[in-house]
Formats: sequence, structure tokens, C-alpha cells
Amino acid sequence: MPFWWPLIVLAFAYAICKFLLMLIPPNVPSIDVDASDVLAHGKDTEENSFIYIPPRGRSQQSDKKVQCYEPATMKYLGYFPALSPTEVEERVTLSRKAQKTWAQSSFKLRRQFLRILLKYIIEHQELICEVSSRDTGKTMVDASLGEIMTTCEKITWLLSEGERWLKPESRSSGRAMLHKVSRVEFHPLGVIGAIVPWNYPFHNIFNPMLAAVFSGNGIVIKVSEHASWSGCFYFRIIQAALAAVGAPENLVDVITGFAETGEALVSSVDKMIFVGSTAVGKMIMRNAAETLTPVTLELGGKDAFIICEDADVSHVAQVAVRGTLQSSGQNCAGAERFYVHKDIYTAFIGQVTKIVKSVSAGPPLTGRYDMGAICLQEHSEHLQSLVNDALDKGAEIAVRGSFGHLGEDAVDQYFPPTVLINVNHNMKIMKEEAFGPIMPIMQFSTDEEVIKLANDSRYALGCAVFSGSKHRAKQIASQIQCGVAAINDFASNYMCQSLPFGGVKDSGFGRFAGIEGLRACCLVKSVVEDRFWPLIKTKIPKPIQAISGSRKRI
Repeated sequence: MPFWWPLIVLAFAYAICKFLLMLIPPNVPSIDVDASDVLAHGKDTEENSFIYIPPRGRSQQSDKKVQCYEPATMKYLGYFPALSPTEVEERVTLSRKAQKTWAQSSFKLRRQFLRILLKYIIEHQELICEVSSRDTGKTMVDASLGEIMTTCEKITWLLSEGERWLKPESRSSGRAMLHKVSRVEFHPLGVIGAIVPWNYPFHNIFNPMLAAVFSGNGIVIKVSEHASWSGCFYFRIIQAALAAVGAPENLVDVITGFAETGEALVSSVDKMIFVGSTAVGKMIMRNAAETLTPVTLELGGKDAFIICEDADVSHVAQVAVRGTLQSSGQNCAGAERFYVHKDIYTAFIGQVTKIVKSVSAGPPLTGRYDMGAICLQEHSEHLQSLVNDALDKGAEIAVRGSFGHLGEDAVDQYFPPTVLINVNHNMKIMKEEAFGPIMPIMQFSTDEEVIKLANDSRYALGCAVFSGSKHRAKQIASQIQCGVAAINDFASNYMCQSLPFGGVKDSGFGRFAGIEGLRACCLVKSVVEDRFWPLIKTKIPKPIQAISGSRKRI
């Protein structure tokens, strides 16, 4: 990969953030957040100065501690307590008490909270990205785009439009009720619960927190056991911003733990947001059913990436490789099935092969590699099993990327970017979510065929369609069963924070982000009142009064 590519991306993100900083009023205070214990170049204590070797084949859960380490180097970072169900209930109770006060706060105060956060994020974006990189193994470029830019976009959208969509909304009363005024009101639900994954630890915390707090709720967030170190640092930022506006203590909380901790959260809150695997999502639903707690589920993805014969092959190959393989398992957009028209199949593979040969994986903070480490322990073994299954069934490896200098203890945390050809839907790689840098490519002949192939999946989160004809691309995308579609682009939807995000089928239901996601944090109340009260009042007609009276006598 040309050395200037990440520099351009980082410069672009930096320029946008600086522009946003110019829009923040000068009276917005700065906050101090202690980061001395998370700086990569700071002094290491005796406690976390060694290489951590996680136990294989068994869970950490028996230890009652969440052990944290850098996937890229296996350097030990520390541990956090796995909270018991009783402790979780206590945290929710404290948040509920604080929420009753916060629910009466003005939108002006809530916007000030957002501006304080935005100012800190922009001024400390390198620190935020570095913490994310250390805890998950992602590159600084991936963190800049996925953590900083998306979060800043969410904040700016809430600042400009959030109050508008939470104010009472007038509705038609109909012809029979012309003397009535109808409206919909949006009230806080109480305490929102969120269980979030490891792939973008900063944004995954801030995304539900921003919507919940701006709509007047409290929120308790269980962070992934694979990203607790970063999550607890990011919580300090939220605490400092809340304190700066005089918000009640404990309005927002971040908790750590394993399955038991998450289960207790589901049964304690007024609304549950879960982002993660389909299997765990089903468990969340079962637990939520006991208390009829509403849930929003954003689950697995196996998005179709469709390339028609009239697309710009060179451009799309760059988008596919940069957006998919270089994510190194950190990709939340989920493009994992590639369908290329037979007329450009060979040319596309040639372009992809050329690019992938220049892609290398290595420790992300060195700044010399295109890809970082894989966050999950033993996940590389799972990825290789998917590749082996495809090879056994007739697929071929077109090209694999390379590794940089890896520490001996961290070799298992890396997986080479891999391009598979001659794949089909009998292979696991085309059916199961991989969440890694594997690019399986299948060819198609007609639009009807590729639509059928794209819909032949239990997952239905998103899709991307590339064609020289925008009309054709839109026609194909409109027939694919999914919640998110990008036309001649990839993963750009999430940068548009006015849009709802979510899927269907095994990818879940409900939406976060946008108007729909914001109002999903609310009790939606229908209200009807007299238009000309007290001049015109609703009275029971006399014939009905007579009927009612006769029934009483009977």
C-alpha cells in the first residue's frame, strides 16, 4: 500500500474535526480527564509490565475478573471486576434515581453536555484512537474513521435536529373529530440498558449513550469483556462532561463482566439495546420476555457486495480491499459476500490481487501496517477453518497478504488478508459470519440471479451495489432484503447519522441512529384534547345517556 494513503485519511478526518471545533461556541468549558494510566508511552507499573497469555479452551468467567491485554502485543493492561447480578441491580437503581432529575432538564443543558463532549473528542482524538487501538488491535486510520468521525457526526446531528424530533408532533384528528387536537408526545422511558461489542469500543458506548441522555434517560452500558480497558477510560470522559453541566451523579454508568452481568442488566432496565451475535441476541430476547422489556437488536451481518459489469473495476477493487480486508476483523459494516459479474470477474480478481499483495498486517501503533491484530482470542483458528472448508469444497486462494514483524507471543492474533475465488453457497464462508479479513468472490450472470443470491442468506443487515447505471444499482438494491443499502459506495450509510441503522431476519430488528433510533428511547404517548375548550366540550348524546340509564336500572 502506498505510504501516503493512511496519511491522507487521517488528514481528512483531522480537517473535518477541526472544522467542527470552529463551530463550538467559545463559552463551552473544557474538561480534564486523567489519562496517565492509558498512555502507551507512559510508565508501566509493575502490575501490567508483562506479557499476558490467556488460558485456552476455558472462559475467564470462573476468575470473576475481566482480564485485559493488547491483542497486537499480548501486553497485560489490567483487570476489572465482573459484577454480580446484585451489583448490577444496584447500579441501575442509582441511575434510575438520577434519571428522575435529568428528565426535567432543558434541551439547552443537554446540548451543552454534547458540546463539551464534542470539544474534548476533537481536541483528544489521537488519545481516543490510541486507546481503541491498544485494546482491540485496530489501526489508527480505522479508529479515526470508525470511532471519531461517526461519533462527531452523531453529536452534530443531535445538536442541530435532536430537539426538533423530540418535541410534541401534531397529527390530524380526522373528520369526525374536527373539534379535537391530536398530538404525539415523546417522554423518557427511564433507564436504558445497552450491551455493546468490542469492534468500535468508543463509538459503541457513545452511540446509545448520546441518544439516551439527550432524550432524558439514564443508561447503564455493559461493555464487552474484550474491550473493558478502553470502555472504562471512555466512561471517565462521560463522567467529566456530565459533572461539568451539573448532571446528577450515576445518570450514566459503565459496567464490566460476563454473561451473568448482562443477564442481570436485561431484567433491570426499561429498554434494552443489544449489538452482537445472533445467538446471544436470542438469549437477550428470551430474558427480556420475562419482564416484557422492549429490545433493539443489531446482530450479525453477511452483507452482499455486488459489482455489475458496467462498474469501474479499478475503483471498486480499491473500495472492496480498503473497506473490507484492511478492517482486519474490526469491520462492523459486514461486507462478506462478493458477487462479480462474469464479464469482469477475471479483471476484478486481477485488480484485487494486485492491491492485496501490497497489504500487510502488523502491530497497529507502529504506523507501518495496513491491518492490525484480531481482537478475539482463537478467532484466527475459526477464520482458517472457514477457509479450509471452502478449499475442501473446490474454492481456491487467489492471493494472501503478508505479515510484518510480529512478537512471538502475538502471532496467533493475526490473520493474513485472504481472497477466495470459485466459491459457492455450499461453503460455510458464504453462510456464516466471519468477522475477519476474508474476501470470498463469486460470479453471476444476470441481475435476477445476483438478487436471488444476495437474498439467499439468513442475515440481512446491508448491501452495496456498484454499477455504471445509478438506476440499475438502485433497482437491484431495492430488491435485496436488508435494512441498509449503499449505491456505488460502501459503508457510507453510517456516516449519515440522520439515517436509521439496523437489519432484518437474523440481523435483528429495531433501529438506532436517526429519528427512529432517537424516538426508540422514548415512551410514545398519544394525546387528544378539545380544540375549543371550554366552549365546546365532549358530551354523551342523550340517546346514549338514555340507553346507559336504562341499563343501570336493569
